[in-house]
Amino acid sequence: MSDPQSNPGDEAAPGTPGTGENLCPHCGGKGEHEGVPCEICGGTGKVVEGLAGG
Repeated sequence: MSDPQSNPGDEAAPGTPGTGENLCPHCGGKGEHEGVPCEICGGTGKVVEGLAGG
């Protein structure tokens, strides 16, 4: 089984407890920025971020 790919905008590896997917703040979830694949989300339009809670 292979590990899910991380992107530069991810705060943690996909599947890490206490995290979830969110829209990429750089491309707004489109997966591209100025006509090229977004460097932050790797073209997926999503980043992995920590969930708020307490």
